[in-house]
Amino acid sequence: MIVQGQNVTSATAADVPRRNWAGNVRYAARAFHRPTSTDELRRLVAGSTRIRAVGSGHSFNRFGDTDGDLVTLAGLPQTVDVDHERGRVTVSGAMRYGDVAQHLQSQGYALANLASLPHISVAGAVATATHGSGQTHGNLATAVAGLELVTADGDLLRVDRDADGDRFAGLVVGLGALGLVTRVTLDVVPAFELSQYVSLDLRREALDEALGSAYSVSVFTDWRTPRLREVWRKQVTDQSPPPGDWLGTTAADEPRHPVLGMPPENCTPQLGEPGPWHERLPHFKLGFTPSGGEELQSEYHVPRTAAADALAALDDVAHLIAPVLLVCELRTVAADELWLSPNHQRDSFVVHFTWVDDTAAVLPVVAAVEERLAPFAPRPHWGKVFVTDPAELATRYPRYADFAAQLTHLDPTGKFRTDLLDRYFPR
Repeated sequence: MIVQGQNVTSATAADVPRRNWAGNVRYAARAFHRPTSTDELRRLVAGSTRIRAVGSGHSFNRFGDTDGDLVTLAGLPQTVDVDHERGRVTVSGAMRYGDVAQHLQSQGYALANLASLPHISVAGAVATATHGSGQTHGNLATAVAGLELVTADGDLLRVDRDADGDRFAGLVVGLGALGLVTRVTLDVVPAFELSQYVSLDLRREALDEALGSAYSVSVFTDWRTPRLREVWRKQVTDQSPPPGDWLGTTAADEPRHPVLGMPPENCTPQLGEPGPWHERLPHFKLGFTPSGGEELQSEYHVPRTAAADALAALDDVAHLIAPVLLVCELRTVAADELWLSPNHQRDSFVVHFTWVDDTAAVLPVVAAVEERLAPFAPRPHWGKVFVTDPAELATRYPRYADFAAQLTHLDPTGKFRTDLLDRYFPR
């Protein structure tokens, strides 16, 4: 069954974003494009010398910036094609996860996990290994079973997890550097319900138990006190509600927002109210402003076993973190085999920083955070702010050189490259 969404046939270059969602990056492209068919996109790619695709703009660095052509794929026909026999769905890469989720729910299906924001595009999230939380859940890219992309010569390349094996593992988290992803095939599961509970004031010593206590768990802190401010637990509805003094915490008696001062109406329902998976797994509702809006973000993945030691190391720079921090989120992600995934071959503990919108003030703190985390070989989220030395970062990925070779093979002239890509994957 194919469900047809909006098909924009009168789109113009004016419909292409000129800056990222946070506003800290203004795109330097010489021309902006919004094709309305795959054939139009293929001609555009074949005729360009430098080109990149922009998704929902939820990236905070210049990996996606280009001095050539910038193209949005949002004008291509939006389709959701469910394969009931194989338990998969093929969707347009530019579609938002929130929109895909609504289609799947209507047919009795779900994705195993979602990120905090349902606003992000499927192709963009997959390309950077964006994730949700949960000790048994991989990042969103691990659900990918197939890709269709337009390569540098304008051809269509279709790859499949079952048929292409190890090569496929090097294509999924591609940073937009291997081609423009037009369609993505994802694994689906039967639709399910969750209830969300928020508990306050968690002791550090109870963090490990808390992170493994529900289907998806996020812990929020502000680095101003030794205790952890909030625990957001998204648990299956047949799991017993937590007692009011769960792990020594206090149950929240009203809805919360992770960023103090922001309206809780922007967030998905809490207080144990059961609801469908796609209305509980994200922290934020699809039709509302996610997170803090004007902000910067950084995120680091360290081995799951290093959680307590990593937090202790960051205590030494808490006095630097707190003044420029909106909120810090602690999560877990399961290991995978994707070459450029921050979770490659190791279960991960994730420290996510939502910073104030002040690059000059934030960058020195990011450097201090990376210095303190260095003993744990942190892998930064590819779509966020980081200053890691390229040579050092290469040592943290066993398949880094293999990805660089594949990049050169698929894009020998550097059509999809950017200045930041050249820095981390020099030719």
